[in-house]
Amino acid sequence: MWTRQTLHDLISNKMADYRFIVVANREPFIHRYVDDQVAVIKPASGLVTAIDPIMDSSGGTWIAHGSGDADRDVVDEFDRIRVPPDDPTYTLRRVWLTREQERGFYYGLANEGLWPLCHVTFSQPEFRSEDWKMYREVNQLYADAVLQEAGNDPTFVFIQDYHFCLLPRMLKNANSKLIVAQFWHIPWPNREVFRAFPWKEELLDGMLGNDLIGFHIRYHCQNFLDTLDRTIEARVDTDRFQVTRGGHTSMIREFPISIDFAEHVALSQAPEVDTAMVRWKKRLGRTAEVLGVGIERLDYSKGIPQRLRAVDFLLEQRPELQRRLVFLQVAAPSRSHIPAYRKIEDDVENLVEEINFRWKDRNWQPIVFLKEHHGPVDMMALHRLAQFCVVSSLHDGMNLVAKEFVANRADNDGVLILSEFTGSARELTDAVQVNPFAIHELADAMHRAVTMPPDERTRRMQRMREHLELHNVYRWGGKVLSELLKFDFPENI
Repeated sequence: MWTRQTLHDLISNKMADYRFIVVANREPFIHRYVDDQVAVIKPASGLVTAIDPIMDSSGGTWIAHGSGDADRDVVDEFDRIRVPPDDPTYTLRRVWLTREQERGFYYGLANEGLWPLCHVTFSQPEFRSEDWKMYREVNQLYADAVLQEAGNDPTFVFIQDYHFCLLPRMLKNANSKLIVAQFWHIPWPNREVFRAFPWKEELLDGMLGNDLIGFHIRYHCQNFLDTLDRTIEARVDTDRFQVTRGGHTSMIREFPISIDFAEHVALSQAPEVDTAMVRWKKRLGRTAEVLGVGIERLDYSKGIPQRLRAVDFLLEQRPELQRRLVFLQVAAPSRSHIPAYRKIEDDVENLVEEINFRWKDRNWQPIVFLKEHHGPVDMMALHRLAQFCVVSSLHDGMNLVAKEFVANRADNDGVLILSEFTGSARELTDAVQVNPFAIHELADAMHRAVTMPPDERTRRMQRMREHLELHNVYRWGGKVLSELLKFDFPENI
């Protein structure tokens, strides 16, 4: 079984002679001013959780956008700082963006263009030539930073996600001796959907600068290969999952990302989580006899309106749950600069008000909506309190919330209701899987969850926990690095 130690041993034994650079939009530590003092914040992020142990062991460099208001004040003359602050093991190199660059690159092309294009949620993407210009410009900024950090040393570069499609080709054009990999954390759509992207040939050519490209599931690998086959001049080998363009071959592989299962198990049983459970019970009141929860970012891809309509339909079809069922939806505001995100926020608030007006009486309302961020202790407490957790994403690359719910249930109880359109559904086959677009199906799943016999709940949860214990985040990191190590650096490096 992969553990933090076995991952560390792999890196120490096989990668000690190489530099290791990670490129991500998000930084693992943010410096902010709090009451005129610099505070260090570690953002809650599946990406950070997945990459951090690799960085700890490799002693490499993480290159990311400096987003904190104190970030500039703590770096050295080369925009570097050693992290973590208490026991530094690797370097964080920050890249600075102007407001115009951030608006065009991040909010524009990446999150108004590529995000809705790749998530089949029927939200229309926005494509603006000025955003593409900023996207290209920012990718070049990151390329300059990577090349500076790599120097002439043999270096592995591990790029994260859809923000940096042009970066691999930029790096290879400047230094063909680099070994470059990219992990795509979101879905890859079918070729007909991707055809809508105005700069598709340049984007795909950029990605084919990689030696290795990873997706969560095989289906996304196949979609990517099919897109390449119909869009760009390249030799696509669907049997060996590889693509050759201009004499350079890129390997396409599936690597299902996961969580630190053992850490979740330990932390979820901590005394502070027990205390938080008591606090939440008091806050929700005695009418929450049956509790369902949904916890995620406020994003139109997460299927929040669909699950709320399902609660409404459930109460209509199953009157015995009236004045007994409470569904708690926690949704942290996200990307509120983008109109589509402001709209989903308004839509959810209006829907909650409408449903509660229909059903509430003096002492009970069926939906509690908290538009706020909660830390891991509160998340774990709510997961442990809930009879069921709903993950109703309309489309999701993986969805780690589903895995976190399972890891947090050391009591082997609780029911996971999981959208079939998530990568997690391929692994968590003992969840109650649903089509989130079918409101009646989602409502039936909720009823099934609250009436499921205890022995069946236990059996399902045990099997999912056994799977996640083996298929943890260290296995993901180990599989990616093992594949990278198959590539040879040129002799004359």
